[in-house]
Amino acid sequence: MKYYSTRDKYLRMDSAEAVKMGLSRDGGLLTPEAIPQIDRAFLESLVNQRYQTRAARVMGLYLTDYTEEELLTFAENAYGPDKFDTEAVAPVRTLDGATHCLELWHGPTSAFKDMALQMLPQLLSAALRKTGEGKTACILVATSGDTGKAAMEGFAGVPQTKIMVFYPKDGVSKVQEAQMVTQEGENVGVCAVAGNFDDAQAGVKRIFSDSAMRETLAGRGYFLSSANSINWGRILPQVVYYISAYCDLVRDGKLDMGERVNFCVPTGNFGDILAAYYAKRMGLPVGKLICASNRNDVLTDFLRTGVYDRNRPFHTTMSPSMDILVSSNLERLLFDLSGENDEEVRGYMEALSRDGQYQVSGQIKAALKEEFWGGFCGEEETTAAIAENYKKGYLIDTHTAVAASVMEQYRRETGDQTVTVFVSTASPYKFCNHVLTAIGEAPAGDGVELLDQLNAATGVTVPRRLAALKGKQRRFDLTCEKAGMDDVVLEFLK
Repeated sequence: MKYYSTRDKYLRMDSAEAVKMGLSRDGGLLTPEAIPQIDRAFLESLVNQRYQTRAARVMGLYLTDYTEEELLTFAENAYGPDKFDTEAVAPVRTLDGATHCLELWHGPTSAFKDMALQMLPQLLSAALRKTGEGKTACILVATSGDTGKAAMEGFAGVPQTKIMVFYPKDGVSKVQEAQMVTQEGENVGVCAVAGNFDDAQAGVKRIFSDSAMRETLAGRGYFLSSANSINWGRILPQVVYYISAYCDLVRDGKLDMGERVNFCVPTGNFGDILAAYYAKRMGLPVGKLICASNRNDVLTDFLRTGVYDRNRPFHTTMSPSMDILVSSNLERLLFDLSGENDEEVRGYMEALSRDGQYQVSGQIKAALKEEFWGGFCGEEETTAAIAENYKKGYLIDTHTAVAASVMEQYRRETGDQTVTVFVSTASPYKFCNHVLTAIGEAPAGDGVELLDQLNAATGVTVPRRLAALKGKQRRFDLTCEKAGMDDVVLEFLK
């Protein structure tokens, strides 16, 4: 299968080249030329399979220049017991007959980013071999909290790679920051950016598009790649867990094969819910995709009006991985809904860059209304959702709480009682202070010391790698202005 840019359909490449490149040099996102279709027989063949087998089968539909044996080996490496704390990998927890929660945080960094970032380094390493690449890949990452640690965890020590992570100073939780600045590995680097996530993401995209920078780095033996969800190698492994969740519900008698299910996804950069959209496009029986935002409600407004407008206040919230006003992966959705009209998409992106906003066509607006429902909740509703679920015996983090709250909004406003899966993207231990407050406890600090307090209050086991953060030495203290990110990269790769 070939891949092309959302801004230039004539730029085509194999999947290995797309994974290696990460972001198209024209600033567009690399996208498969066709969406493979699955049927009832395909789903039935996966119902009683392990997660690793499901992953290899689904990814093989898109990665046609990788062998099934390769992909199964990668899946065994990515999702084995030394990485994930449950054999199910991405278990589905039933709350009641119509409500389930897909837990995506059982990997090494206790966040859903592990689902893709334990796989991507293996896909990239294989891509380097397949394309005969002699240079070292420098992976640049902008993170709103979880991607940075998950990417470093995945790429630490991987031959022929280096990774530099930029995160917004004061824009991540104390536990998230501790995870990043204590990361081990000689090929990793971390830098705080004076600004928010959008500033960091814009800086990374700017560096990617800078031909002079690419030429300088090539002279030093490096080329740039990405571990953000702008890389197709990040999105594809995420498609797997929606198909897997459906198979689990059928296997456990919670759903009849062919019956539709809704997914409610806490959303920032639009990658996670985009993966659900691709699963539906492939033929997975999905009803409505519910896009859950926090106070940074740019996506809610867009899905309801067809106008994307980033010109609004930026809010720092208790769900920082969603504190985003420029959702990069939306570009892939626009490309698909426009009938793969690269010129139209390029126009939207130019307007966003120039004016901070764009308005989509009537065709796209109608399609958005058909496929998606957007809602958001504030800090009080987030806290209330944590408290309510805890009273029912289920401890969730702030991002999961946003999904739980918006799911209930959707049900109240639409009356839709379709079986719904809301997505849990992080362990509650990543955001101890807010979770403690929500369940009626006064946090005694604001860092990793709160792990023990939350454990004592709830009895819920602390993920072992988070527990290991206590007493770990900080390795990185670098901070830069957003205009200075280029210099940080050049120094890292000198």
